[in-house]
Amino acid sequence: MQVTINQSTLELLEGDITQQDTEAIVNAANTTLLGGGGVDGTIHREGGPQILEECRKLNGCPTGEAKITGGGRLKARYVIHTVGPVYSGGGRGEAEKLASCYRRSLEVASANGVTSVAFPSISTGAYRYPIDEAARLALSTVMDYLKSHQDLREVRFVLFGQPAFDAYCEALRNLAA
Repeated sequence: MQVTINQSTLELLEGDITQQDTEAIVNAANTTLLGGGGVDGTIHREGGPQILEECRKLNGCPTGEAKITGGGRLKARYVIHTVGPVYSGGGRGEAEKLASCYRRSLEVASANGVTSVAFPSISTGAYRYPIDEAARLALSTVMDYLKSHQDLREVRFVLFGQPAFDAYCEALRNLAA
């Protein structure tokens, strides 16, 4: 599923983010940036030791922020690492921090001349953010950014599993209506 916003393409697909041919992929990292499970572990494993070496020099990353490294052995030239919030019921600023992950990742992409980027669904795995809420927030944040920034040609959401893909499709249909 895809829509066009201000001459940029926003696309949803189910798949493996490490196989994307975008200039950058976004890593749902932990605060150490030294690898972990889920998307983070897969990116570090597939990208090789160069990513970890660069991450060690970044001294971690606070929740809601984003930092960039090279892509190592990945198809993507860069990896933008962002740290999503652990969901604790929604009363601890989780929505603001999650929106910040997407916004800061796009700002880092723009600052580095990146014109295509692929996102996973941040915080919806081990960090337990409800997928329906996360999808709405992620898509609305990205759509708002694309409305005022023409430097990004393509933003993809690469979703793991049919339930995540369906949640994002439903959210995009509602936001585009």
